[in-house]
Amino acid sequence: MTLSTLAGAAGLAVAPPPPRPDQAAVEAILTALRDTFGELVTTAAATREQHANSASWIVAQPPDAVVFPQCTADVQKIVRICAAHRVPIVPFGTGTSLEGQINAPFGGVSVDTRDMNRVLAVHAEDLDVVVEPGVTRKQLNEHLRDQGLFFPLDPGADAALGGMAATRCSGTNAVRYGTMKDVTLALKAVLANGELMTTARRAKKSSAGYDLTRLFVGSEGTLGIITELTLKLHGIPEAIAGGVCPFPTVEAACKTVIATIQIGIPVARIELMDALQVKAVNAYSRLALPETPVLFVEFHGSPASVAEQSEHFGEIAAEHGGGPFDWATRPEERSRLWQARHDAYWAANALRRGAKAIASDVCVPISRLAECVTATQADIAESGLVAPIVGHVGDGNFHLALMVDTEDRDEVVRAEALLERMVERALAMDGTCTGEHGIGQGKMKYLKAELGAPALAVMAAVKAALDPAGIMNPGKIVAAG
Repeated sequence: MTLSTLAGAAGLAVAPPPPRPDQAAVEAILTALRDTFGELVTTAAATREQHANSASWIVAQPPDAVVFPQCTADVQKIVRICAAHRVPIVPFGTGTSLEGQINAPFGGVSVDTRDMNRVLAVHAEDLDVVVEPGVTRKQLNEHLRDQGLFFPLDPGADAALGGMAATRCSGTNAVRYGTMKDVTLALKAVLANGELMTTARRAKKSSAGYDLTRLFVGSEGTLGIITELTLKLHGIPEAIAGGVCPFPTVEAACKTVIATIQIGIPVARIELMDALQVKAVNAYSRLALPETPVLFVEFHGSPASVAEQSEHFGEIAAEHGGGPFDWATRPEERSRLWQARHDAYWAANALRRGAKAIASDVCVPISRLAECVTATQADIAESGLVAPIVGHVGDGNFHLALMVDTEDRDEVVRAEALLERMVERALAMDGTCTGEHGIGQGKMKYLKAELGAPALAVMAAVKAALDPAGIMNPGKIVAAG
């Protein structure tokens, strides 16, 4: 059953996808865009390819042109030009999304917000900041450091904050500080008709109408283009302690995570690497970690509290056969470890030369984590594939870096089947097909099984109401047809 049928059965309308623009329409918008933006518009093949998906096995589909707006008013002009010719618009941050969110399956214009990278206001007394979408998380934290504040979300890549909101990302600190839906107070977004909408004010809470902020957080550019964000901040902790704890099995590591969370230790980060991923990290980052499953752990607070938390965690780990837990407070030691964790994807790439790393994630309730990870490990072994596991396991989220020879059709089929079973396993445990990568083009097929037909029909209706011509990042999350 198609979404059109689903929505029709529910009495809801669906925005049809636009046809790929004919050459006349493309030339018309290019003329209008060049007249308005000059050299900020490009049709160079290399730039267009750069703005298509390249981080998965989803076929890259470049846009017809790329535009670099300098401000919100520029975004409004771009949208109005494209809307007049019913030409698709694909928002672009830094291009680090993993599920085909930046592809242009119907052609159109990629709107790259790299130059909208200003920190507009820091309200230190209120612990919030207002930024443009092209500001990256590293840029923001460098800006905040002298004020004793930091933005906690860390998805690994130096992603743009607009893209982080659009994909509802999280990362290593999410177990303590939440995801983008928790730290985003308000947004400004340009809608499909070129109008600018404000979703909320800076107040820490509100019950004024629909929660439009959270509607746009995770919408992946299908409802509009985010042009301004108001985000929560935190004070830089007085003390930080962290380290690595080895375990005999992944199951033992996961059970330690479950116990740590359930007992209420306020861990800031707790990350899993299986033995294969540790082997890859040792080679890539020149470490000497024991090549067994390990947990990378970090605690924030006062010197006394982080010492107490570290000792308590070490005791829990020992009860599950883990340890010794070596923890350190020196920033350079912690930075080296966490840089190695962030380089896990590139380390995995080096495990099998000539293969492509396909990253995928699921998330399950914390009580089912050990069961889900160990079952996935057994499935990988039975499939004869190479796929190290890493995870933000404090909130039940883990990832595969599946190394695939994309020229070997049999291997591709086995890999696709493995990923299907991983998602089915997570859904059977009342989990989700994606904890933080998003839906894009890659995981659309799982939404019906996860949420049901009525939920998909409501999503389609929201899309149709806000984007009746279907020009905002079409072919992502929900699609007609």
